[in-house]
Amino acid sequence: MTKNSILANAKRYGIWWVTAWLLSFTIVCPTEASTPPQVVEIIRMAFSPGDMTVRLGTRVTWINRDQIPHTVTSRDKGGVLSSQGLDTGDSYSYTFTRPGDYAYFCAVHPFMKGVVHVRK
Repeated sequence: MTKNSILANAKRYGIWWVTAWLLSFTIVCPTEASTPPQVVEIIRMAFSPGDMTVRLGTRVTWINRDQIPHTVTSRDKGGVLSSQGLDTGDSYSYTFTRPGDYAYFCAVHPFMKGVVHVRK
């Protein structure tokens, strides 16, 4: 649409039409992009990925793809990660609200380990 046709339409339909038309081309960009959720698959007796770095506010979801139960349990006593036993297809999620390194393991199979590094 040319400048003259925009002006002609403004005279014909009113300024509200021009405003609506111009707004239809405006892209609204958030000032801060949201953090996409992250997924850890529990497969073949391991957390995949076993080590990940995420931004503050990220929600991480663990999904059990194995045929046997597993847990997501903080290595530190009183830690924030504490899932119930996850059967095949079950998931557990946690949103990280503080920076730090969150080491975890499977309480059923303690050799299964992982770490989530949370950065600002």
